[in-house]
Amino acid sequence: MDSASAIVASLQAACRDVGLPEPSDERARFVIGLGLEDAIRHILPGVNRRYVPALLDRYRAHFMERDAGTALFPGVAETIAELRNLGFLLAVATGKSRRGLDRALAATGIGPLFHATRCADEGAAKPDPGMLIALMEALGASSGETLMVGDTTHDMAMAAAAGVPRLAAAYGAHEKASLLEFQPEACLDDFASLRQWLVRHA
Repeated sequence: MDSASAIVASLQAACRDVGLPEPSDERARFVIGLGLEDAIRHILPGVNRRYVPALLDRYRAHFMERDAGTALFPGVAETIAELRNLGFLLAVATGKSRRGLDRALAATGIGPLFHATRCADEGAAKPDPGMLIALMEALGASSGETLMVGDTTHDMAMAAAAGVPRLAAAYGAHEKASLLEFQPEACLDDFASLRQWLVRHA
């Protein structure tokens, strides 16, 4: 989903609401993919923990205001359905909460296409490999049979730690140069190119 701008703006607004320093766009984009509490600790290192509940509350409020306008990249729903029909096992490993992921999957209508999902509030968050390992175990897939597709260095680091090949989407949250440091199978500049790579190699 093209949610980066909504996440960045919501983090910045939450900090303003609570009277804490507003992170730059770059710093806010870096934490996309992390669990929300980990994200706050990164953008506000050393923040007094008494601020965390209010920050979480304000972030969620601002994100909910923007969430309705967040859409899938063009061609994503059709490609996921095509992969499902070809017999691939599809899973989601996300820094979203369970409630947030369920809401996004329901809003886009693609929830039934996935065989398994794992969220940051169900175990260790990215870049820890735990959620990816848990998904592979649930689906009976080895690391060599698995491909992690992600748009952040947290995704790439999680896949590397789990021994899983990775495909980088350079049109999302993190810059291409940073993604390439993790030696992905490929690093694609738009979803159409990513889909073409999957058609050729999956």
